[in-house]
Amino acid sequence: MILDEIKKANIQALKDKNAIARTIYGVVSNKAMLETIKKREKGEELTDVDMVSIIQKTIKELTEEAEGYEKVGNTEQRDNILKQREIIEAYLPKMMSEEEIREVISSLEDKSIPSVMKHFKANYAGKCDMKTVSEVARRF
Repeated sequence: MILDEIKKANIQALKDKNAIARTIYGVVSNKAMLETIKKREKGEELTDVDMVSIIQKTIKELTEEAEGYEKVGNTEQRDNILKQREIIEAYLPKMMSEEEIREVISSLEDKSIPSVMKHFKANYAGKCDMKTVSEVARRF
């Protein structure tokens, strides 16, 4: 599971005295813990799909934070944020290409956009960009 890998990497970063990596691993671990608590209230478990979603949100936040540091001219802090983003991006699964998405859509019986979106959300969550799926589905 992705969370276990992140926890192991956090321990290794602690041993290596890598403060930048420790920071991002800590942030993602804390977000995962909060999500686990929410899931337990519903009687559910945290899954890798949930972890991918947490990591994607974190990457978006890091990107916005780096842009903010860029605007104020703090390049050192921006570089640290970009390093953190690079570290955590390694835990995302390989995203499906437009061609792969097109192949899946062509194999479906019902090619209506709501049906296609529902299929991808159920079967490929975290493995494809839903915006790309929507664009490809509209071309069918």
